Amino acid sequence: MRLLSAAALLLVLLASSPFVGVAQSQPQNPAYVQIEDEPGLPRVLLLGDSISIGYTLDVREALDGVANVHRPGENCGPTIRGLERLDAWLGEKPWDVIHVNFGLHDLKFIDDDGKNSTPDRGHHQVAIDDYRKNLDTIFSRLKETGATVIFATTTPVPPGEPMRRVGDDQTYNAVAREVAEQHGIAVNDLHAFIAPKFESVAIRPGNVHFTDEGSDLLGNRVADVIEEALKARR
Repeated sequence: MRLLSAAALLLVLLASSPFVGVAQSQPQNPAYVQIEDEPGLPRVLLLGDSISIGYTLDVREALDGVANVHRPGENCGPTIRGLERLDAWLGEKPWDVIHVNFGLHDLKFIDDDGKNSTPDRGHHQVAIDDYRKNLDTIFSRLKETGATVIFATTTPVPPGEPMRRVGDDQTYNAVAREVAEQHGIAVNDLHAFIAPKFESVAIRPGNVHFTDEGSDLLGNRVADVIEEALKARR
């Protein structure tokens, strides 16, 4: 059963930006609710942007009774936010699996004032070389936890997306794969998984976000990958 509607996802987008945390005046998105651990189950952390927010409840449902699935109560945004907030997101309790993604906010175009822009007027929020360096730092920190770390590739940028350029998703994913390989981190290729279905499950043309059906597909895929990682740790 889907618990996070497309309307709720849009609330996340309105309540979040690359530079501020969750807007306190907005109703809390159900994916942001912090859960209590069920004793005896492994602990899983989902880190990512609104795409991961969209599938968080699906992953929790699929892994009910298998793992305690947590995520931060905010949009993790670009890698520059990851560098600032990672220790807070990790907290002090141990993790068994960390499923992480950065990319869509890094490759987004902004102007010199940090406001959303277009490819012909702005620049990437995080340049590709900085993205590489930031991921290297983030992956090193995540591995220090002792958790099994999985990187999820960035899902497609469709034609007509106003703040992003088609093809940058693949360029940034290629860099992420290289850095993941250097760290011995497994890659969950969500881009390849959802790309053939993207037109039918996109929330609307020219938008990177997904319908409930699309988030459900992604969530089940993520849950399967996490469950395999948990089995490998036994």
